[in-house]
Amino acid sequence: MPKIDLDAIPQSNATGYPAPFDKAVEGRWWKRLAPAGGLTEMGASHVVLKPGAWSSQRHWHEGEDELLVMLSGEAVLIEDEGRTVLRAGDICAWPKGVEDGHHLVNESGQDCVFVAIGAGRNTCGSYPDIDMMWNETGYVHKDGTPY
Repeated sequence: MPKIDLDAIPQSNATGYPAPFDKAVEGRWWKRLAPAGGLTEMGASHVVLKPGAWSSQRHWHEGEDELLVMLSGEAVLIEDEGRTVLRAGDICAWPKGVEDGHHLVNESGQDCVFVAIGAGRNTCGSYPDIDMMWNETGYVHKDGTPY
C-alpha cells in the first residue's frame, strides 16, 4: 500500500469564492490527498486552519457525502442547529442531500488540522447564509445569475 508523502504535496490557500466571500478562508491551507494517492472516486484534503480562519462558507452538498476527522487543535462546527466544539479525534459526517449548512471556524489561538473527505458528485449545493450557490457552471447568485 503506497504511503502518501504529505510534505511533498503542494500547499495552497486558493479559493474559487468570489469577493467578498473569499476573505474568511484566507487562513485555510489545504493539500489534496486524493490525487496524490491516485484516487479518482473521492476527494480528500489535509487542511490547516489558522486562528480566525473558516473552512468554507457555511454550505451543504446536494450530491456529495462529506466526512471530517479532526487531527489536532480545536475548531467550532457551526450548523443549522448550533455550535459544537471539535477537538482531535472527533469525527463528523454529512450525508448528501441533507440541507444542513455547516462549516468550521477556528476561534482558538492555535492552528487546527483536519482531513476532509468527500464522495459523490459535487455538482451543486448552497450557502444558506449568503446569496450564493454553485452548480455545473460555477458560483452563482441564488437567482442563477453568475458572479
